[in-house]
Amino acid sequence: MNKKELKKKDLKKAIKEKEKQLAKLKLHVDKSETCSSIYNKVVLEKAIMKKELEEMEKNPVTEKVKDIFRKKDLICDNFKTK
Repeated sequence: MNKKELKKKDLKKAIKEKEKQLAKLKLHVDKSETCSSIYNKVVLEKAIMKKELEEMEKNPVTEKVKDIFRKKDLICDNFKTK
């Protein structure tokens, strides 16, 4: 395995671990402010990891092609009078 595959595997494992933590914390969220803030922190960490994994799985070539063909609208285009 190369470094990228190892990092993907580690991220997937970490996301699974965060899901387990969330399941345990969910039972205690409304019991205390501390549990609630820890729960929110873990949710945020999981979201960041998922975004990282998403970015790693994107193909840079297809993203470049999409950017080329994507129509870019300007805000002022919405206010043109006919």
